[in-house]
Amino acid sequence: LVVGLGRFGSSIAKTLYENGEQVLAIDNDEDMVHEAVNIGILENGITTDATDGASLKNLGINNFDVAFVCIGTNIQDSIMVTLTLKELGIPKVIAKATTDMHGKLLSKIGADEVIYPEIYMGERVAMKEIEPNIVEHMKLGNEYILAEIKVPRKFTNQTLEKLAVRK
Repeated sequence: LVVGLGRFGSSIAKTLYENGEQVLAIDNDEDMVHEAVNIGILENGITTDATDGASLKNLGINNFDVAFVCIGTNIQDSIMVTLTLKELGIPKVIAKATTDMHGKLLSKIGADEVIYPEIYMGERVAMKEIEPNIVEHMKLGNEYILAEIKVPRKFTNQTLEKLAVRK
């Protein structure tokens, strides 16, 4: 379930849909829903007020294992939708936050995961500039980073023993 079809929500819905997942997207803007369906981002979209628990319940949203709350501009709606989804029994709610306080509130009302897309992308873009050979990276605590790096040409067709990378 994806609530909010702005850039972030549309991206999540598209990725899930393209990977064979059942996706229902909800937005209160009918044009956004029609556009997402028409350009093939998703198959099922509904225009409704996601802050209305009765409407959500009537849609059968309790059949979904995961809900993404992708409302960024209206913090009150983001909080209300997150709370409503948890109260309706969605096992995992992942909510987008725009500020630290917004994130704290989402966590306190039951969001299983709070994400800060702008901060995440900012870190990725900066790391790509700092170290252009890093393709992907993930922090493992404060001391370690797991990184996928571009292989130097001289490593091609060589064994790790012969390369002696630790030296």
